[in-house]
Amino acid sequence: MAYEEYLKRIAELVKKVEQGIEESTPEPLKKSPALRALYNNLKARGTASMKVEWVAEKGAEYSVSGDPTLALAQRLEEAVKRVRPDGWRGVQAREKVIKAAIYEVLQDEGEVERLFLIIKAQSEY
Repeated sequence: MAYEEYLKRIAELVKKVEQGIEESTPEPLKKSPALRALYNNLKARGTASMKVEWVAEKGAEYSVSGDPTLALAQRLEEAVKRVRPDGWRGVQAREKVIKAAIYEVLQDEGEVERLFLIIKAQSEY
């Protein structure tokens, strides 16, 4: 019986690892791999900590958890979804529209270029 219980725990662990989601992951991130990619990259780079005042001022309605990184990721996602034209990947003029929307949120050209590559890789956008 102990071995059977062990195998069940291992199966649950494998399932969690395959999903790439921790139990402590905020609910909005569980539903969107693209948002999770933005969040993880912002968190790893510390971008949100540089923008805390801005997020608190303009993005408070997005943050259910009080997490400034989540609020910033959600603002970025909303901006991209709002402006993205059909078939934008690989078309320079259309990609610039998305970069402009990202810049409106971040006000940092280096971060725009870095995050654009992540956004471009996400099929949700």
